[in-house]
Amino acid sequence: MSASAARGPARSRAGRHGAAAAALLLLVACAGTPAPERGRESALPRNAVLPAASDDWHSLLVVPFGTLLRASPVALHEVLLFHGESQPAADGDGTDCYSPDAGPPRFVERRPDEYMLCFTHDRLSRIEASVRLAGADAAATFARACGLWRKVPAPPPQAGNECAGRDGGVAFSARLGSAAGDAAPVLSITLSAAVAEAESGAGQRNP
Repeated sequence: MSASAARGPARSRAGRHGAAAAALLLLVACAGTPAPERGRESALPRNAVLPAASDDWHSLLVVPFGTLLRASPVALHEVLLFHGESQPAADGDGTDCYSPDAGPPRFVERRPDEYMLCFTHDRLSRIEASVRLAGADAAATFARACGLWRKVPAPPPQAGNECAGRDGGVAFSARLGSAAGDAAPVLSITLSAAVAEAESGAGQRNP
């Protein structure tokens, strides 16, 4: 028998052994992979009421504070406020307010009745929104949203009709009340730059 003929069977056996070893390693790997859990129950109570995504006031922040009016990525039109007579929406401090041409974003599962982006000296300084709530559920809706905003368990509905705090560089102040001549409860919220709020407060304390 030639040397090359003798090496042929040896190579064949080596190939079979290599394939068997690879198959064994594959089986070991599969056995070591934990099977996906099925039917795992949520840690939340069965009767838990999850806040809607639109409850988050961040949905109202369509433009970052400090944005220049001319650089707004959102098309806007100026808003007129009525205080006995029609006049431009201004606070006497160089502030003008605008609304998006495309309409307001959803908030507490509704489209706000009023939504304004206010620019002071052509920079976004304040956002205001108000939305009518169903009378029977207004207090519970407000309490649930307040708990989400303050990142704490929702207070009981009778805890109050005001909610304020801050998240990063944004301060929020909300109130549940009623509009003149309207029986439906109204949730009003104001967002502003937290730094500006702090500077304003310091100015009032130190005239």
